[in-house]
Amino acid sequence: MNISPSQLDAERGAFSGFEACRNTQKGPVVILASGASAKQFPLLEFSHLPVIAMNGSVSLTAACAVKPFFYICTDKSFRTQQPELFALALRDSRRLALWPEQFVGADIPPDTECYPLHKADNPGMLDGLRGHGATHVCSRALWSKRARSIAFSKDLSSGYFDARTVVYVALQLAYHLGFEQVLLVGVDLDQSLGRFYENGEGQHSPCGLDQHWESRILPSLTLMAEQVVSERFRVYNLSEVSRIPAALIPKIDLAQARRIAS
Repeated sequence: MNISPSQLDAERGAFSGFEACRNTQKGPVVILASGASAKQFPLLEFSHLPVIAMNGSVSLTAACAVKPFFYICTDKSFRTQQPELFALALRDSRRLALWPEQFVGADIPPDTECYPLHKADNPGMLDGLRGHGATHVCSRALWSKRARSIAFSKDLSSGYFDARTVVYVALQLAYHLGFEQVLLVGVDLDQSLGRFYENGEGQHSPCGLDQHWESRILPSLTLMAEQVVSERFRVYNLSEVSRIPAALIPKIDLAQARRIAS
Protein backbone atom coordinates (compact mmCIF):
# COMPACT_ATOMS: atom_id res chain seq x y z
CA MET A 1 0.00 0.00 0.00
CA ASN A 2 1.66 3.21 -1.14
CA ILE A 3 0.74 6.33 0.81
CA SER A 4 1.70 9.71 -0.61
CA PRO A 5 2.79 12.63 1.59
CA SER A 6 -0.34 14.51 0.58
CA GLN A 7 -2.51 11.64 1.81
CA LEU A 8 -0.64 11.58 5.11
CA ASP A 9 -1.05 15.33 5.54
CA ALA A 10 -4.76 15.03 4.84
CA GLU A 11 -5.17 12.24 7.38
CA ARG A 12 -3.07 13.49 10.22
CA GLY A 13 -1.64 16.95 9.66
CA ALA A 14 2.07 17.72 9.89
CA PHE A 15 4.57 14.85 10.04
CA SER A 16 8.19 15.02 11.12
CA GLY A 17 11.26 13.73 9.33
CA PHE A 18 13.79 11.84 11.40
CA GLU A 19 16.41 14.51 10.77
CA ALA A 20 14.44 16.75 13.16
CA CYS A 21 15.18 14.53 16.18
CA ARG A 22 18.70 13.35 15.39
CA ASN A 23 21.18 13.80 18.26
CA THR A 24 18.65 15.72 20.34
CA GLN A 25 18.99 13.50 23.42
CA LYS A 26 21.71 12.31 25.79
CA GLY A 27 22.18 10.06 28.80
CA PRO A 28 20.32 6.80 29.47
CA VAL A 29 17.16 5.41 27.88
CA VAL A 30 15.04 2.32 28.53
CA ILE A 31 14.13 0.10 25.58
CA LEU A 32 11.08 -1.82 26.76
CA ALA A 33 10.34 -5.04 24.89
CA SER A 34 7.66 -7.67 25.42
CA GLY A 35 9.65 -10.61 26.77
CA ALA A 36 8.36 -12.38 29.86
CA SER A 37 11.15 -10.94 32.03
CA ALA A 38 9.75 -7.41 31.62
CA LYS A 39 7.21 -8.23 34.33
CA GLN A 40 10.01 -8.31 36.91
CA PHE A 41 11.31 -4.84 36.03
CA PRO A 42 10.23 -2.00 38.38
CA LEU A 43 9.37 0.43 35.58
CA LEU A 44 7.87 2.98 37.95
CA GLU A 45 11.23 3.31 39.72
CA PHE A 46 12.84 4.18 36.38
CA SER A 47 10.00 6.38 35.13
CA HIS A 48 12.24 9.45 35.15
CA LEU A 49 14.08 7.96 32.16
CA PRO A 50 12.80 8.17 28.58
CA VAL A 51 11.20 4.89 27.49
CA ILE A 52 11.15 3.53 23.95
CA ALA A 53 8.23 1.09 23.89
CA MET A 54 7.28 -1.30 21.12
CA ASN A 55 4.37 -3.48 20.13
CA GLY A 56 2.53 -4.73 23.23
CA SER A 57 5.00 -3.50 25.83
CA VAL A 58 2.75 -0.43 26.15
CA SER A 59 0.54 -2.52 28.41
CA LEU A 60 3.26 -2.18 31.06
CA THR A 61 3.81 1.55 30.53
CA ALA A 62 0.04 2.10 30.83
CA ALA A 63 -0.12 0.06 34.04
CA CYS A 64 2.62 2.27 35.51
CA ALA A 65 1.16 5.52 34.11
CA VAL A 66 4.35 6.07 32.11
CA LYS A 67 4.07 7.90 28.79
CA PRO A 68 6.46 6.35 26.23
CA PHE A 69 9.00 8.84 24.92
CA PHE A 70 8.79 6.93 21.61
CA TYR A 71 6.62 4.06 20.43
CA ILE A 72 7.81 1.99 17.50
CA CYS A 73 5.99 -0.74 15.61
CA THR A 74 7.26 -2.37 12.42
CA ASP A 75 4.69 -5.17 12.34
CA LYS A 76 2.02 -3.98 9.93
CA SER A 77 -0.41 -6.62 11.18
CA PHE A 78 -0.13 -5.65 14.87
CA ARG A 79 -2.88 -3.06 14.46
CA THR A 80 -5.42 -5.75 13.55
CA GLN A 81 -4.02 -8.52 15.78
CA GLN A 82 -3.89 -6.37 18.92
CA PRO A 83 -6.21 -3.40 18.25
CA GLU A 84 -6.63 -2.41 21.90
CA LEU A 85 -2.88 -2.31 22.56
CA PHE A 86 -2.23 -0.43 19.32
CA ALA A 87 -4.87 2.17 20.21
CA LEU A 88 -3.33 2.47 23.68
CA ALA A 89 0.10 3.13 22.16
CA LEU A 90 -1.27 5.84 19.87
CA ARG A 91 -3.10 7.51 22.74
CA ASP A 92 -0.28 7.48 25.31
CA SER A 93 2.97 7.92 23.36
CA ARG A 94 4.59 11.29 22.82
CA ARG A 95 6.23 10.20 19.58
CA LEU A 96 5.32 7.49 17.09
CA ALA A 97 7.53 5.67 14.59
CA LEU A 98 5.26 3.65 12.31
CA TRP A 99 4.88 2.65 8.69
CA PRO A 100 3.11 5.42 6.72
CA GLU A 101 -0.01 3.33 6.17
CA GLN A 102 -0.33 2.70 9.91
CA PHE A 103 -1.04 6.39 10.43
CA VAL A 104 -3.92 6.46 7.96
CA GLY A 105 -7.26 6.62 9.75
CA ALA A 106 -5.58 6.29 13.15
CA ASP A 107 -6.89 8.19 16.17
CA ILE A 108 -3.80 10.12 17.24
CA PRO A 109 -3.72 13.12 19.61
CA PRO A 110 -2.90 16.33 17.72
CA ASP A 111 0.28 17.09 19.70
CA THR A 112 1.88 13.69 19.01
CA GLU A 113 5.05 13.77 16.90
CA CYS A 114 4.73 11.28 14.04
CA TYR A 115 7.72 9.80 12.19
CA PRO A 116 7.03 7.59 9.15
CA LEU A 117 9.40 4.62 8.98
CA HIS A 118 11.15 3.31 5.90
CA LYS A 119 13.84 0.73 5.30
CA ALA A 120 17.33 1.75 4.24
CA ASP A 121 18.72 0.72 0.89
CA ASN A 122 20.98 -2.31 1.04
CA PRO A 123 24.65 -1.31 1.25
CA GLY A 124 26.54 -1.46 -2.02
CA MET A 125 29.76 -3.31 -2.80
CA LEU A 126 31.96 -0.35 -1.86
CA ASP A 127 30.25 -0.15 1.54
CA GLY A 128 30.81 -3.88 1.92
CA LEU A 129 34.50 -3.43 1.17
CA ARG A 130 34.85 -0.61 3.71
CA GLY A 131 32.40 -2.00 6.26
CA HIS A 132 30.47 1.24 6.41
CA GLY A 133 28.73 4.01 4.50
CA ALA A 134 28.02 7.63 5.33
CA THR A 135 25.16 6.79 7.69
CA HIS A 136 25.59 3.12 8.58
CA VAL A 137 27.94 0.27 9.37
CA CYS A 138 27.60 -3.08 7.62
CA SER A 139 29.19 -6.48 7.28
CA ARG A 140 32.35 -6.58 5.20
CA ALA A 141 31.13 -8.55 2.21
CA LEU A 142 32.13 -7.54 -1.29
CA TRP A 143 30.13 -10.04 -3.33
CA SER A 144 27.29 -11.13 -1.04
CA LYS A 145 24.32 -8.77 -1.10
CA ARG A 146 22.64 -10.81 1.63
CA ALA A 147 25.65 -10.54 3.93
CA ARG A 148 25.93 -6.78 3.31
CA SER A 149 22.30 -6.39 4.36
CA ILE A 150 23.41 -7.09 7.94
CA ALA A 151 23.83 -3.45 8.88
CA PHE A 152 23.09 -0.79 11.50
CA SER A 153 21.74 2.65 10.64
CA LYS A 154 23.16 5.61 12.52
CA ASP A 155 20.73 8.02 10.85
CA LEU A 156 17.10 6.98 10.46
CA SER A 157 16.60 9.76 7.92
CA SER A 158 18.23 7.24 5.56
CA GLY A 159 16.05 4.41 6.86
CA TYR A 160 16.56 1.48 9.21
CA PHE A 161 18.00 -2.00 8.69
CA ASP A 162 15.81 -4.98 9.45
CA ALA A 163 16.96 -7.86 11.66
CA ARG A 164 13.48 -9.42 11.96
CA THR A 165 13.00 -8.04 15.47
CA VAL A 166 11.69 -4.60 16.37
CA VAL A 167 14.25 -4.41 19.20
CA TYR A 168 16.98 -3.90 16.61
CA VAL A 169 15.06 -1.00 15.09
CA ALA A 170 14.68 0.50 18.57
CA LEU A 171 18.45 0.26 19.08
CA GLN A 172 19.01 2.15 15.83
CA LEU A 173 16.47 4.74 16.98
CA ALA A 174 18.23 5.15 20.34
CA TYR A 175 21.54 5.77 18.55
CA HIS A 176 19.91 8.20 16.12
CA LEU A 177 18.40 10.19 18.98
CA GLY A 178 21.78 10.54 20.70
CA PHE A 179 21.25 8.44 23.82
CA GLU A 180 24.49 7.21 25.38
CA GLN A 181 23.41 4.33 27.64
CA VAL A 182 20.67 1.86 26.67
CA LEU A 183 18.95 -0.34 29.25
CA LEU A 184 17.32 -3.31 27.53
CA VAL A 185 14.26 -4.54 29.43
CA GLY A 186 12.26 -7.60 28.41
CA VAL A 187 14.64 -8.38 25.55
CA ASP A 188 14.53 -12.13 26.11
CA LEU A 189 14.35 -13.00 22.38
CA ASP A 190 13.29 -16.48 23.46
CA GLN A 191 10.20 -17.66 21.65
CA SER A 192 9.53 -20.41 24.20
CA LEU A 193 9.10 -17.88 27.03
CA GLY A 194 6.36 -15.94 25.26
CA ARG A 195 5.29 -12.32 25.70
CA PHE A 196 4.44 -10.97 29.13
CA TYR A 197 1.12 -9.49 28.00
CA GLU A 198 -0.23 -12.65 26.35
CA ASN A 199 -2.00 -15.48 28.13
CA GLY A 200 -3.61 -18.74 27.11
CA GLU A 201 -7.00 -17.23 26.34
CA GLY A 202 -6.29 -13.96 24.52
CA GLN A 203 -5.11 -13.10 21.03
CA HIS A 204 -1.53 -14.19 20.24
CA SER A 205 0.55 -12.51 17.55
CA PRO A 206 2.85 -14.66 15.39
CA CYS A 207 6.50 -14.90 16.44
CA GLY A 208 9.49 -15.55 14.18
CA LEU A 209 12.36 -15.32 16.67
CA ASP A 210 13.46 -18.93 16.27
CA GLN A 211 13.18 -18.77 12.49
CA HIS A 212 15.39 -15.69 12.15
CA TRP A 213 17.75 -16.01 15.14
CA GLU A 214 20.75 -17.53 13.36
CA SER A 215 20.30 -15.82 9.98
CA ARG A 216 19.41 -12.23 10.96
CA ILE A 217 19.05 -11.45 14.65
CA LEU A 218 22.31 -12.77 16.09
CA PRO A 219 24.49 -11.54 13.17
CA SER A 220 22.94 -8.06 13.43
CA LEU A 221 23.47 -7.84 17.18
CA THR A 222 27.03 -9.07 16.72
CA LEU A 223 27.69 -6.33 14.18
CA MET A 224 26.30 -3.72 16.56
CA ALA A 225 28.36 -5.01 19.49
CA GLU A 226 31.57 -5.03 17.46
CA GLN A 227 31.21 -1.88 15.36
CA VAL A 228 28.71 0.45 17.06
CA VAL A 229 28.98 -0.01 20.81
CA SER A 230 31.62 2.38 22.17
CA GLU A 231 32.18 4.99 24.87
CA ARG A 232 29.56 7.06 23.05
CA PHE A 233 26.95 4.27 22.89
CA ARG A 234 26.71 1.59 25.60
CA VAL A 235 24.08 -1.15 25.70
CA TYR A 236 23.15 -3.20 28.79
CA ASN A 237 20.75 -6.13 29.16
CA LEU A 238 18.58 -6.54 32.27
CA SER A 239 17.05 -9.85 31.21
CA GLU A 240 18.64 -12.75 33.08
CA VAL A 241 17.04 -15.20 30.65
CA SER A 242 17.95 -13.34 27.48
CA ARG A 243 19.11 -15.34 24.50
CA ILE A 244 21.68 -12.66 23.68
CA PRO A 245 25.16 -13.80 24.78
CA ALA A 246 26.56 -11.68 27.60
CA ALA A 247 29.79 -11.46 25.61
CA LEU A 248 27.90 -9.35 23.07
CA ILE A 249 25.68 -7.28 25.35
CA PRO A 250 26.62 -7.38 29.04
CA LYS A 251 23.94 -8.41 31.52
CA ILE A 252 23.50 -6.17 34.54
CA ASP A 253 21.34 -6.29 37.66
CA LEU A 254 19.00 -3.67 39.08
CA ALA A 255 21.66 -2.17 41.34
CA GLN A 256 23.89 -1.51 38.34
CA ALA A 257 20.93 -0.16 36.37
CA ARG A 258 20.11 2.24 39.20
CA ARG A 259 23.64 3.63 39.09
CA ILE A 260 23.40 4.18 35.34
CA ALA A 261 20.00 5.83 35.72
CA SER A 262 21.00 8.15 38.56
